[in-house]
Amino acid sequence: MYHLIINGYNVDENAQSKLDTVEEIFRIAGKELKIHKTEHAGHAREIASALTSDGEFAHLIAMGGDGTLHEVLNGIKNVENCTLGLIPLGSGNDFAESAGVPLDVKSAAETIVFRAPVAIDFIETESGLRSINAIGMGIDVDVLQRAYSGKNKGKKKYFKAFLQSLKYYKASTYRASWDGGEEREYTGIIACLGNGRQIGGGIKLFPEAEIDDGYMDLLVVDYLSRFRTLVAFIKLSMGKVNSVKEVTHVKCKSARFTPVGGDVPVQAEGEIYNNVVLHAHIVSGKLKFYLPRHV
Repeated sequence: MYHLIINGYNVDENAQSKLDTVEEIFRIAGKELKIHKTEHAGHAREIASALTSDGEFAHLIAMGGDGTLHEVLNGIKNVENCTLGLIPLGSGNDFAESAGVPLDVKSAAETIVFRAPVAIDFIETESGLRSINAIGMGIDVDVLQRAYSGKNKGKKKYFKAFLQSLKYYKASTYRASWDGGEEREYTGIIACLGNGRQIGGGIKLFPEAEIDDGYMDLLVVDYLSRFRTLVAFIKLSMGKVNSVKEVTHVKCKSARFTPVGGDVPVQAEGEIYNNVVLHAHIVSGKLKFYLPRHV
């Protein structure tokens, strides 16, 4: 039995047609599929938790964007006792792009029914919060907060929010260390850890990241003028991380970001958390995920 979790309060005619396609693929393949439609924010996490709480092996599928996938992953009781698939249905689909998951639902569904899952990594904080794509603090959180409070939809809302953040966001001071090394102090606009390669619908902060190499990518962008911030993000969108001199970029297995002067919000796959300490490590090869090829 495969359990598909989809955002039930946002299934329009187009999404329903795609869901029908998925059901037909599973029917043709002779695979049993049960649909679970969420009813409120956080419900995908609750459903995944309920489906994995009895200790039985479970096959889960997130049909949605990065946020839905994030919720499902964080609801799983034991990641080693399940498989996880993704059928992209979001506006950004950053993890799907990073992992090579097909963006058309037919191919994504066929990947799940016709291929065996492979072991990949994810990031986990000391508090147990999991991130499959990227987790961090800084201007990216400010952009999300502005985007979520606005009326625009799709990628347009993120671009408008970025321009607002560019004008008003003030850099934060925090201490950072990785793999038990020396602690360094930064006054930066972003501090982020990546398992996937991009955030924000295509900003390639971690162009060399691999989701199964046992490492996460750490990126810190130190303070920049507003003009330099715009130039830097244009370069980062193109994957030119090493061309921005204010960037610190390393591969590591663990990392600690400690804000100076109080807690700051953290985002993971676009979900914002206000009381999460960003002390994290990579969990290597524990999650069995459906991909069209081995990464």
